[in-house]
Amino acid sequence: MSSRFGPHLALLAVQILFGVWPIFGKVVLRSMSPTSLVVFRITGAALALAFLQRRLSPLLQMPMKDIVLLVMCSLLGIVGNQFLFVKGLSLTTVINAEILSTTIPAYAISISILLGYDRWSIKTLGGILIAIAGVLYLINPTRADLSSTTTTGNVLILINSLLYAIFIVISKGLYERYGALNVITWIFMVGCLVTIPVGFFSLQQENLAAIDASTWLALAFIILLPTVGAYYLNAWALTRVSPSLVAIYIYLQPLIAFGFAPLLLGEQWNYRTIVAALLIFSGVALVSKRDQEVLERSV
Repeated sequence: MSSRFGPHLALLAVQILFGVWPIFGKVVLRSMSPTSLVVFRITGAALALAFLQRRLSPLLQMPMKDIVLLVMCSLLGIVGNQFLFVKGLSLTTVINAEILSTTIPAYAISISILLGYDRWSIKTLGGILIAIAGVLYLINPTRADLSSTTTTGNVLILINSLLYAIFIVISKGLYERYGALNVITWIFMVGCLVTIPVGFFSLQQENLAAIDASTWLALAFIILLPTVGAYYLNAWALTRVSPSLVAIYIYLQPLIAFGFAPLLLGEQWNYRTIVAALLIFSGVALVSKRDQEVLERSV
């Protein structure tokens, strides 16, 4: 029971954490720049994971090809992903970012097939298309801003989506060989080597002494749950299911954001939210069923 449903519960928790972190991120961004937030997020997560893992020496015993792969994962899924998304979001609209992020699962399954982790199937393709339809119906693409002022931001979000999709696929082998906690810790530690020098000049411009306690608490939440917790659970799930299933769960994020709106903003659910929820969950279920069939055939 747990081996079958555990990865799904983990992936659901990941999307909830990723879905709510921008709410706390907005609180922090009132007091510091996006670059400083990324620096604190990556560095804080690396320290927290190192404290939990406490065994960094095996990293040096990895074959060179795996070390290179780990560095690529860090640059793509942590450093590049974080900085490109934050910068892209600052140059485009939230609606544009949500629409463009629907390309992640499509990228991920294409790369997964090329690398031999998955195969094309009617169920997988159908599930992705149904889930995409649900997301697009939920956020209403007619509200997208296609003016030239958002072009740069849109391109950065698209590149970010591609990098994150590659990260999801190529990290799977590392997690399976060395363990989710080990690898995700090393990935964040390597990320610090790039992030800290980049963020040094940004942090010099911050008046950290003026930041109040509520902001530091929001930052601590971002580091511990939507970063340490979410990235670890995502890594753990990848050792048990295909990259395509991990990727399609991303479609739950906008639905979760809309789900929290009544609680946090006093907004109301409507027919559009309900129809979108049915489509998204149907798409996820279809890909999940295909993934389970493949797993059962391989046993």
